[in-house]
Amino acid sequence: MATPVLLKVSDLKVAYGGIQAVKGVSFEVKQGELVSLIGANGAGKTTTLKAVTGVQPVAAGEIDFMGKPIKGQGAWNLVKQGLVMVPEGRGVFARMTITENLQMGAFVRDDKAEIASDMDKVFTIFPRLKERAEQLAGTLSGGEQQMLAMGRGLMARPKVLLLDEPSMGLSPIMVDKIFEVVDSIHQQGTTILLVEQNASRALGLANRGYVMDSGEITMDGEAKQLLADPRVRAAYLGE
Repeated sequence: MATPVLLKVSDLKVAYGGIQAVKGVSFEVKQGELVSLIGANGAGKTTTLKAVTGVQPVAAGEIDFMGKPIKGQGAWNLVKQGLVMVPEGRGVFARMTITENLQMGAFVRDDKAEIASDMDKVFTIFPRLKERAEQLAGTLSGGEQQMLAMGRGLMARPKVLLLDEPSMGLSPIMVDKIFEVVDSIHQQGTTILLVEQNASRALGLANRGYVMDSGEITMDGEAKQLLADPRVRAAYLGE
């Protein structure tokens, strides 16, 4: 039986004023996959994610989630359906505690016992957050805030989790930790679309990958093949 496609983006175009930032991008994410979208800064990766999750208006193209068209739907409605983004720059609620931030991740749910159980699971994945549960999010380090943003995303019970540049601005040790956690979340069954500038790490974890350049998908394929491709190695791995 074929693996269901959870997220399908067809000929997506996004413009800011007169500038076309995304120029007819198409890709898909199947159930259980970890798919990486790599590219240099300014390639249009974040704009693509914002358009898919209802944060940025779409100029043209189609977006299907769980087999249904979702273009033009509000971001909160998409979270309710299980399309959840952890934004670039983390976006934690600085004046709220870790626990309150995690509760905000579950704002579309009303199953109190299950929410409590999921919070325990998040604290198991991120023991450092459990130790600081009543600490204000604004006082955490960058890496701890990234953990919190990912934990908050998981609290929404995503069918597809979209991670936007989770390693950006973090120390090498924290980058290792974040990629370990991404791998662990995927191994536990969460379908992930990972947007990353760190091409070698992103493709190292992924099943498949897409390369984005100047608003277009220029290459795609199995992650191992992309990682071995001389063009990818020259452009993104400094070889």
